[in-house]
Amino acid sequence: MSVLAVLLIALGVADICSKVTCRRWLPLIAGPATVVTCGALAGLWHLGDIVLLIWSAAVSTLWVHLSGKAERTGRREGRALTVFGVGLALPLILAGWVSPVGGIVRPWLEWTDLVPGLDPDRAAMIVGVLLLQLVTANQLVRLILGAVGAVRPAGEPQPSDRLKGGRLLGPMERLLIVGLGLGGQLGAASAVIAAKGIIRFPELNAQRKEAADPSASGIDEVTEYFLVGSFASWLVAMGGLVLAAGR
Repeated sequence: MSVLAVLLIALGVADICSKVTCRRWLPLIAGPATVVTCGALAGLWHLGDIVLLIWSAAVSTLWVHLSGKAERTGRREGRALTVFGVGLALPLILAGWVSPVGGIVRPWLEWTDLVPGLDPDRAAMIVGVLLLQLVTANQLVRLILGAVGAVRPAGEPQPSDRLKGGRLLGPMERLLIVGLGLGGQLGAASAVIAAKGIIRFPELNAQRKEAADPSASGIDEVTEYFLVGSFASWLVAMGGLVLAAGR
């Protein structure tokens, strides 16, 4: 699972870079650079590790390229989603090839004793899962919405224009779900999910089709956007929770 954690960290870092800079080349190299750095720090230098680290570097670059292109054009979201799914599946299937996290990470965790008894592999996975909940999860949700026709190409009026704060609330909600889940408070995590629907309901109920503006998003589009986006976001959070709690 160590290389899978490295891949999640690389995807998270690359996607953050894509949002904080206008230079398209920087996110493309940020993923591979993160893979190399994490592999070195974790001491992942056996043959199986190297093969899957090379795979992870390629996946991170291809993901940034295809997801960014799909967001700009509003087409071919399936390619980016396929790269993400297959990219994560291979390290998961071939987890027996990889070494446990070692290098300087293991003694550092023992020295700091941030969480007594925390396994280094699980620590790496938690970091990867938390990074996944930020920009990468937003990108995944947008691609899923685009694949079902719930969003439009960048620059056009979006259903999300009527539901303010989704890009910020989404990561906060996912981090809260993962944090509560890791803390054993699954009931509280469920309450977060329920609260979102209650809070958004009056806003959804107030939406009306603007007849004077044919390009505006009607209540049906907004509701579809909210439901599909919310379920996709929750699935990302729950999938991350399963990975983080798996060891």
